Amino acid sequence: MTSGQRETNVSIPLTPTRSDLYWRRIFTKYDKDNDGRISYVELKNIIESREYDHDLPDNVVEKIMALADRDNSGYLEFTEFVEMMHNPALKAVFGHFVARYVHSIVPHRSPVDTTDGTYEEEYSCWPPAVSMIIISLVEIVLFCYDAAHSTSTASGPIGKLFLYNPRKRHEAWRFLTYMLVHVNVVHLLVNLLVQLFLGVPLEMVHRWWRVVLVYLAGVAAGSLATSLADPKVYLAGASGGVYALITAHIATIIMNWAEMEFAIIQLLVFVLLAGVDVGTAVYDRYWKHTQQNIGYVAHLGGAVAGLLVGIGVLRNLEKRKWEKRLWWAAVLLYFSLMIAGILANIFWESHFLSEAY
Repeated sequence: MTSGQRETNVSIPLTPTRSDLYWRRIFTKYDKDNDGRISYVELKNIIESREYDHDLPDNVVEKIMALADRDNSGYLEFTEFVEMMHNPALKAVFGHFVARYVHSIVPHRSPVDTTDGTYEEEYSCWPPAVSMIIISLVEIVLFCYDAAHSTSTASGPIGKLFLYNPRKRHEAWRFLTYMLVHVNVVHLLVNLLVQLFLGVPLEMVHRWWRVVLVYLAGVAAGSLATSLADPKVYLAGASGGVYALITAHIATIIMNWAEMEFAIIQLLVFVLLAGVDVGTAVYDRYWKHTQQNIGYVAHLGGAVAGLLVGIGVLRNLEKRKWEKRLWWAAVLLYFSLMIAGILANIFWESHFLSEAY
């Protein structure tokens, strides 16, 4: 065992022993200028980046630096950084702050686990995760506008222009803009809650543009799939995008399986969530014969797109050979399905003439 991996003689160590690979990931993450050292400013930024009740005073940071900087260089080398993370004297300097900080960046794990929890390390509030919030606000504003101009929001000015109408497939924008139209308040609130709870955490790791790509891919795939499989159905709501976010979580769990905490539990939760909702919609329509004309095909299309695009664009922290092959398979399958759906909508006129009118 190297000096950077020495265990301290305390009854309850502040952090568990980790391999050099794990500590190197943490060290590299906070070495902002990539010079192989952590400066006083970088150390202070590490500490103050956490959500404490108040900032640590400068003299506390100076004490930590003095304690850890064994060669008095003014910087923390990698070995000094690892020793600092194991030094029991830190607890006396930081008090409750160090406990919260260390627990937040180094989850308690078995020493044999060298990668689990790395994914959780990537959560960041900067840049702010605002894209799903902005999309949600737009949906709220347009809903209120239609509600003020019509008794039925789907038949308001915005609804008439943006709703996916199978008889107006030539107005291509409707394949995307239907996500901005909602039938009633419950419909709006359910979609908003799900897309915010699922989209914001994805943004905190994968950044806004990747999440927006997944969301819009789900919306487009939902309308294309519906136009082919269920051509009499009108579409309103962001369900295609919402289901894409659900399966995007499944995609990132698959691609970051070894780096994610409790991956199997998270996978089961998201699979169950998607399966129960789609299964209920199919059962209500075909077995109970309810009058609800729910576009469940849009849910399925959005879910497939979210999985494939999620594998293609979301971050993969540790690339392995099988993951590269899966990436290519997902990208090729997604583009094949989308191109086929677009071409069918353009050239398969007989299908729509016989079904949609």
